[in-house]
Amino acid sequence: MASVSLRAIAKNYDGINNIIHGIDLNIRDGEFMVFVGPSGCGKTTMMRMIAGLEDITGGELYIGDQLSNQISPVDRGVAMVFQSYALYPHMTVFDNMGFGLKISGSSKQAVKDAVGRAADILHITHLLDRKPKALSGGQRQRVAIGRAIVRKPKVFLFDEPLSNLDAALRVQMRVELSKLHKELGTTMIYVTHDQTEAMTMGDRIAVFNKGKIEQVGPPMDLYRQPINTFVAGFLGSPMMNFLPCTISRGDGEQLVLRIGESGTIILEGTTAVVAHAAALASGSVTVGIRPESFEIAPAGDGLPVEVELVEHLGDTLMIYARLPGVEKSLSIKVQETDFEWCVGKKLCVRPKAGSCHLFNEAGSSLSFV
Repeated sequence: MASVSLRAIAKNYDGINNIIHGIDLNIRDGEFMVFVGPSGCGKTTMMRMIAGLEDITGGELYIGDQLSNQISPVDRGVAMVFQSYALYPHMTVFDNMGFGLKISGSSKQAVKDAVGRAADILHITHLLDRKPKALSGGQRQRVAIGRAIVRKPKVFLFDEPLSNLDAALRVQMRVELSKLHKELGTTMIYVTHDQTEAMTMGDRIAVFNKGKIEQVGPPMDLYRQPINTFVAGFLGSPMMNFLPCTISRGDGEQLVLRIGESGTIILEGTTAVVAHAAALASGSVTVGIRPESFEIAPAGDGLPVEVELVEHLGDTLMIYARLPGVEKSLSIKVQETDFEWCVGKKLCVRPKAGSCHLFNEAGSSLSFV
């Protein structure tokens, strides 16, 4: 096992096309770190530099205590699991898993022992004599993971390994990978664009955007206290509602947010938060409210909305509602109740206490009220 330290890591092509912009990040020994972000944000390029499959343009990469910029991929002590499985079609599962050890000169008994142990961990012992074409997608992914396990790497690298699987199998494999991490205790770095995978699997998440890391932290810390609108909007499904508003100081320690044509939200805050937010009254402010943070308000209170669409999701409902003067519909997530949510229904909703995020014109978080 080993820690991974990224110190001002940069990547460009031909000296002009900057892909990674001076990233600093310390990944602890035995940690499950998730790189998450939209397509093209640089997360896979960063992983490939850790693996040695891409040259590092600037900065220093340490794996453990060893500077690894110029070390060949095979000598870095890392193992990478790809999205495409990359199995040899003419080889059996046993031969695929043991191939790396075989070409490195390991004895037949050592290969047999290593493959047998990995197969036991992944519950694929009964598949060792099959070839990849006889396996399901989930089984092929287990073989690819097993091939990495037999090398006993210091660091596992996973590059969107579940993206080719169907929804049900992805859920199953998320559980299996989390259990595998607990059993092996090895440092794992996992790349995905799926925020659900990031939230459910990672000890910490690094949110990538345009070659930079926006925020790093435990999943629920990022969910509850996003540093800006990008992180707030990327983590959470459906995404957070962002509503432009004007802000003023009310009575005592109150903030008054005016949204759309007739929506009003009154927030209770600390003196410092109120003073800070009130100072921005002449500027453009955005309030962020997660879909599950709404509740029904008395008539004439909160935000007057009209229901446009109702989606039944089993134990919950997704409501999409129109707020006069606001371009985008509100997303409201509620539990199945006896309350009648139907298209065309008019009612008032408001955020639950302590669930509003305030952002300034640049998108940076101001406070959480």
